Amino acid sequence: MSNSSSDRKQRTSKPKKISKIKRFFKWLESRFATPEFIGGMYSALTLFFFMAATNTLAGWLYVISGVSLALLIVGAVMPKRLLAEMVVTRSQIDPVSVGDDLWVDLMIQNTGRTEKRLLEVRDILPENLSNILQQDLVIELIAPLQEYHWTYEAKTTKRGVFLFRSTEIATSSPLGLFRSRRACPAGQKAIVYPTVLPLDRCPLVDQLGSDTSPRQYSDEHNYSNATEGLTKTLRPYRWGDPTRLIHWRTSAKFGELRVRELEVTIGGQEVAIALDNSIGWEPEAFEEAVVAAASLYFYAQKSKLSVRLWTNDTGIVQSDRAVLETLAAVNIAEIPADILKDLPDIPVVWLSHRNDSIAYLPFGSRWVLWQSSGQSKVSVPNQRSLGLTIETILDAEDLSYKSLRSQLQEYLTL
Repeated sequence: MSNSSSDRKQRTSKPKKISKIKRFFKWLESRFATPEFIGGMYSALTLFFFMAATNTLAGWLYVISGVSLALLIVGAVMPKRLLAEMVVTRSQIDPVSVGDDLWVDLMIQNTGRTEKRLLEVRDILPENLSNILQQDLVIELIAPLQEYHWTYEAKTTKRGVFLFRSTEIATSSPLGLFRSRRACPAGQKAIVYPTVLPLDRCPLVDQLGSDTSPRQYSDEHNYSNATEGLTKTLRPYRWGDPTRLIHWRTSAKFGELRVRELEVTIGGQEVAIALDNSIGWEPEAFEEAVVAAASLYFYAQKSKLSVRLWTNDTGIVQSDRAVLETLAAVNIAEIPADILKDLPDIPVVWLSHRNDSIAYLPFGSRWVLWQSSGQSKVSVPNQRSLGLTIETILDAEDLSYKSLRSQLQEYLTL
């Protein structure tokens, strides 16, 4: 059945506090039924006729009040019985990345042998999934033993694993005197992956293992003495680059010095992207760390590294889907814990907010530390490896993480 015949509403405002009276009527509506405006007026009119009949002993007034009472009973009982024959099924929700549209597919079935008219369907979205708090739909008619297909989209604003629990259906049919609401179970899990930045280069990963493997050309000493190997790219000359690597023909063409970057031979190197989710993170910085972990994982994979993800909650995770689901679900720990003792015994890229943890990393590791904007530069005690200090720029609406991307692509200095 087409959705063009239905009215849809999107509500984005924050829910207001509900008074005790409204809370009671809401509870009564879900348990039994609440009178509509016309139902309340008709109930008062029925009571008036009954009191008049009691005073005058007029038989016709007793008849009117009796018929009105019967209609009120039918109008109060039928909506609940009609809703009992409704079933809602939610299709599996495909995972998306932050900022993408999440498509929700619902099948509303009429399992009874009577038609259902004027149904109001309300699907409440999980908290923090989107700016939309709920989706409303009005269905004019569902024939007996038929179904209604409803699809809507919601723009995601935060990574995570979210649970859709139920869908509410309300109706005042058949007389419009009383209104009843029923919650139909329609549970389904929605996974929103973190953003993966398209890194053009990442010296943090490119130079990984240069202090343990003699085959690498990416560290400063070997790179300055290397004259052979495949050229990875040409870049502008920087102070300190060896003159033997200048590509003179290209430099003459562009009018500035261009230097050859040799291909880094790191195929097969084992590395783990280790995310520190211990207590003490600033929420914005932790979100950047999750994005960095996802981006570094896929960049290392593109660089032919044997890369894995490590968190204290899950341990080693390797497949792409498992990595993304782990990063979608990871949160800051609520209690202090010593997670360094569980690190894998291979070079890691350590993403953390604690500068005192760097001294305990495996040999050949790299690190990325986060500091708030405006703070003094983080001092690294007993520095044994290279790394980056990321300056967190608070911008909740920037899902592209331009600042983080540019900092991850910066060249390292000893």
